[in-house]
Amino acid sequence: MNILLTGASGFIGQNLADALTAAGHHVVPISRRDGVDFSTMQTADRWLPRLRDVDAVINAVGIIGETGSQRFRVLHAAAPTALFDACLGAGVARVIQISALGADDSAFSSYHQSKKAADDHLRQLELDWFVLRPSLIFGRGGTSAATLLRLARLPVLPVIGDGRQMLQPVHVGDVVATVMACLTAQDTRRTLDIVGNETVAYVEWLQRLRLAQGRNRALVLRTPVRLAMLGAWLGQALNPMLRPENIRMLVKGYHGDGTAWNEFLGRPAIAFSPALLDADAQQALALIGGQS
Repeated sequence: MNILLTGASGFIGQNLADALTAAGHHVVPISRRDGVDFSTMQTADRWLPRLRDVDAVINAVGIIGETGSQRFRVLHAAAPTALFDACLGAGVARVIQISALGADDSAFSSYHQSKKAADDHLRQLELDWFVLRPSLIFGRGGTSAATLLRLARLPVLPVIGDGRQMLQPVHVGDVVATVMACLTAQDTRRTLDIVGNETVAYVEWLQRLRLAQGRNRALVLRTPVRLAMLGAWLGQALNPMLRPENIRMLVKGYHGDGTAWNEFLGRPAIAFSPALLDADAQQALALIGGQS
């Protein structure tokens, strides 16, 4: 298949590009690294020339914090909806949207609301669509995963509140395997939450990451939520991930019901092991013998 892949240079996108190429597909990459600024692609006519001879589209664009021209409204909503409209006009029926867990009716952050806007638009179109909503993703090359690994190496682990925010981390290999299955699935027009098998508290996830790096369990520094919010507000100019909204998202947690996704994929999520922290998607899927 000829597959247009947006966000091809990102964490999920790179893993997808490698897996798609290995499976014999031709990838049409869309990213700034490939000479395309996603923020300039906000009308369907900008997309139509790039959809010639394309069989399927995967949108893997996502940012966790805004910087300069990188805005949630543009990258998560305006450009994707224009792409989806162009797919309808060009007759490209198979569209896979990689959204995020929490992009639902309970969404309160700009991140989740902008993702939901694109999801809702796609669901209204007469296309063979999938909306995939992964939880916290780990694996080699992930920015969030690398940040948590660094935090886990600190002598004292900083957590928000009591650190009992519940997570269901999932390996990037499970996201890639799901996309590969979506390319040929007959049962389309589905929203699937991609979540790990275990529900683990944030503080315990940090301790697990610490142990995986050969360190002993650490003492925990509990930071009041309001103080953490203030610190994020003061530090957001230095690091786009330091945003009060991101603190609120963490406090809410990242967990959901993966039953429908497990049934679709035909197996549970890949079980955590320390080796997976430095494994890309293909390596992780090879370990379980489950590459699609």
